Amino acid sequence: MELMQAVEKIRKFNRYYANLLGKIDQEIYHKPFPLTEARVITEIYVRNGCTATEVRETLGIDKGYMSRILQRFEEDHVIRKERRADDQRQYVLYLTEEGKEIYHRLADDANREVGKMIQPISKSDQAKLVTSMETIESILASEAPPEVMIRPFRPGDVGYVGHLHGKLYRTTYQFGQMFEYYVMKGLTEFMLDNAGGNLWIAEVNGQLVGSIAITRSTEQVAQLRWFVIDEQFQGLGIGKKLMDTAISFCVEQGYRHVFLWTVNILETARYLYRKYNFSITEEKLNAEWTKSTIMEERWDLELTNQEA
Repeated sequence: MELMQAVEKIRKFNRYYANLLGKIDQEIYHKPFPLTEARVITEIYVRNGCTATEVRETLGIDKGYMSRILQRFEEDHVIRKERRADDQRQYVLYLTEEGKEIYHRLADDANREVGKMIQPISKSDQAKLVTSMETIESILASEAPPEVMIRPFRPGDVGYVGHLHGKLYRTTYQFGQMFEYYVMKGLTEFMLDNAGGNLWIAEVNGQLVGSIAITRSTEQVAQLRWFVIDEQFQGLGIGKKLMDTAISFCVEQGYRHVFLWTVNILETARYLYRKYNFSITEEKLNAEWTKSTIMEERWDLELTNQEA
């Protein structure tokens, strides 16, 4: 079958199925829970401990609209929020007992309407229908996972690293211009002299999403710097790939020790540093980067037990 024929048939089926589901939805979803809100309730019930971002991206809901839905649900005691154990900046969502009752009512209504739709169909055709749906789901769900690639930096990448730091730390942690200056100053120095070091870029399907670097402190000591990942691409194992690349490079270069500086509010990164056996060796207060004072931390790792 030619590509355009396949596209037209798929679009024709989509129009038919969307109209069919629309008629069912009109019977099921009504005030106070229209279709989108019902889908949010269902997603939270099925995932049972998910972030708002996960639900929003799965359902393709506008960020502002999603925020209003969750605010209303919280006020009406439909959902409850809990801080994530591994990242205190994020909340996970659960249905309350009242929310679970609402979900079960919606599910019962949906089952009733779908049952009415397929009741006139013979059992053999029902089986064909279900099998066809399973086939569609299986084929479309088997698309290739995101391609994650770690590569050495190229011309133009260093500016991106500075941009990502400035954007992420400003929007997520309210860091000011002094922090961005600190990052850009270090990157400029790296561009002038990167002997004994390297900078790597993380890509997802060709899109730049993160970085990590090693710079030489002394002949035997390296510093890990500019470790950052776009928050939209967390959960793909990018942090581990970047850390493995940097540590392996240190071992290959004959460094016996590597250290890094971070701040105590970066829980996700600190969790990863612990997994790689880094330990805190120094702390100092910093009142320059944010409106409130934060704690800078030095983390160190001995490489004498690492194998090249």
